[in-house]
Amino acid sequence: MFLGTHSPRLDDKGRLFLPAKYREELSGGLVITKGQERCLYVFPMAEFQRITEALRAAPVTEKAVRGYSRVFFASASDEVPDKQGRVTIPPPLRKYAGLTRDCTVIGANTRLEIWDSQAWEAYLEQEEQTFSDVSEEVLPGIL
Repeated sequence: MFLGTHSPRLDDKGRLFLPAKYREELSGGLVITKGQERCLYVFPMAEFQRITEALRAAPVTEKAVRGYSRVFFASASDEVPDKQGRVTIPPPLRKYAGLTRDCTVIGANTRLEIWDSQAWEAYLEQEEQTFSDVSEEVLPGIL
């Protein structure tokens, strides 16, 4: 499970230090791909394979399934962190997420998300009230 908020920086070669507490889990490989709201999703290889199986089982006759799969897989990049825990984020993914230098990496349960720090702050400011308002709809009877 991925939790927390971290603030690494991209270096001049487009590399990002993964949060230290997740390096072991991601050391065997990971997949970076486009996420919603102009962030990047980072999946451990096993989780990416689980998602791949779920999409494989989805009906390709559904236009939404085809479209989602195309963007999701076409933008995916499999990476192996170096010995220092850095991963290279390909230029098209950096451009998609607007990543320049200051990044925010958040834990999002089964994945990490990489955001431009300003974009994350704007998103959080906009969504915090919604978070409070929908807790009963998202988690009925739990909170």
